[in-house]
Amino acid sequence: MKIITDISELRENLSQEQKIAFVPTMGNLHSGHLALIDQANQLADCVIVSIFVNRLQFLPHEDFNRYPRTFEEDCNALSAQNVKIVFAPDEKILFPTPQEFLLALPPVADILEGKFRPGFFRGVATIVLKLFNIIQPEFAIFGKKDYQQLHIVRKMVQQLNLPVEIIANETVRAADGLALSSRNQYLDEAQRSEACRLYQTLLRIKQKINSGSKNFQTLQESAISNLEQHGWKVDYISIHQRSTLLFAQASDQDLVVLGAAWLNNTRLIDNLEI
Repeated sequence: MKIITDISELRENLSQEQKIAFVPTMGNLHSGHLALIDQANQLADCVIVSIFVNRLQFLPHEDFNRYPRTFEEDCNALSAQNVKIVFAPDEKILFPTPQEFLLALPPVADILEGKFRPGFFRGVATIVLKLFNIIQPEFAIFGKKDYQQLHIVRKMVQQLNLPVEIIANETVRAADGLALSSRNQYLDEAQRSEACRLYQTLLRIKQKINSGSKNFQTLQESAISNLEQHGWKVDYISIHQRSTLLFAQASDQDLVVLGAAWLNNTRLIDNLEI
């Protein structure tokens, strides 16, 4: 496995590869990331993983400076996963000058996560597009836990005619249902025990819809109230169409329920397809 920090060196190493599968990460890898890499290994002989904590997708008050960085441990894990190249540039490599060219995103980027983290998806789209241009993979693998991000990346690839196939991998969960996330390590023991309530709340909504409930507003309000009664601060619990991420109507099929909520100082997100 090679660790490469320079764009020209990376392109030289990739120039002879026939098929490339790419997994973008911000490091601090866990089993969810490793599942993406397993999927990448099934698609291509050359698997490349990027490790870059992208400042553009953090708001000024968010956890950019304290976001967990575990580069040595990450590389040890990736070496055991048949990864050919780790691309780990610093900011001066990817942003040698201030990033003045930014994508104008569609309205779907301003709901859900976009409402509570304005500018987040512009930062995500910018870095993903830069990495796609640098690496030029045939496949890029993303997890469904970041459902809205996956949707926006797919639409960007489609509308900008990028020659990369976006592969979605199922959310990897702990035994109690909690979606794996680098931010889970911010939780203390009591909070970790409580954290699975977000998944359980979404699961109850899924079960009720599958049993015929169509009053989505009531389901959402009841779920928010239940979380708040257990000490959560809820950003949203919301039911949407899968294909468009528009707000769901009673007649819609193929739904997804998405949630984001704070447990003390830790913000957790999750979703379930229905």
